[in-house]
Amino acid sequence: MTSALDQPLPPGDDPWSVLRAATRARVALGRAGDALPTARELEFRAAHAAARDAVHQPLDPAVVRASLPGAEVLEVHSAAPDRATYLQRPDLGRQLAEGTTLPRTDADLALVIADGLSPRAVHEHAAGLATALLERLPGWRVAPLVLASQARVALGDAVGAALGARAVVVLVGERPGLSSADSLGVYLTWDPRPGRADSERNCVSNVRPPHGLSYAQAADTVAALLSAARQLGASGVALKDEGPALPAGAG
Repeated sequence: MTSALDQPLPPGDDPWSVLRAATRARVALGRAGDALPTARELEFRAAHAAARDAVHQPLDPAVVRASLPGAEVLEVHSAAPDRATYLQRPDLGRQLAEGTTLPRTDADLALVIADGLSPRAVHEHAAGLATALLERLPGWRVAPLVLASQARVALGDAVGAALGARAVVVLVGERPGLSSADSLGVYLTWDPRPGRADSERNCVSNVRPPHGLSYAQAADTVAALLSAARQLGASGVALKDEGPALPAGAG
């Protein structure tokens, strides 16, 4: 089998174009005098604008609900009252708003969909990943899905504890990059409760088909981590990969 890199280039074609087509990284941009070519400069500005827009775009619960027909979805809000405060006060994004109540479920798993730093990623990928993950967890008692606004990863600990879940998985919009404004991250914590450290979580990053992980790949990995965490009774640095869905040595 030959790849695009093996194909001969027509005379006069840019020899770096094949490499640029094979990666989302900004490589071989060329130059015009001492600066970037105009086209590359405009591409950079467009990517930067897309990243900024992704951070400030508001979460639309109706979009998420419509993409999960039939699912029971509970909505919560962090202690950050608005987007500006959320961006300036990460600590408030880790706490539930005062007066928040959630039903005690004593479920095996709480699944939280959090806007994070890219609501766009949630709009585009959360439903597909949530569906793929739940299909891989037969026998698990799953609490109603929780949709969290102005939320950081650690808000999942408070949600999981309130629901009485043995584990929490947070699907969260990741910090946008200049080539990935729609990347979704997954964070798993066993025995969630406020005060858990980042070292007590496992992360699967860059879920954004077709340029990142597919829903199936990410769901396979998270399901394997959940099964291993249930056997071990722990997650984070204590949890090492022994499953076929995970790369050897991961933890």
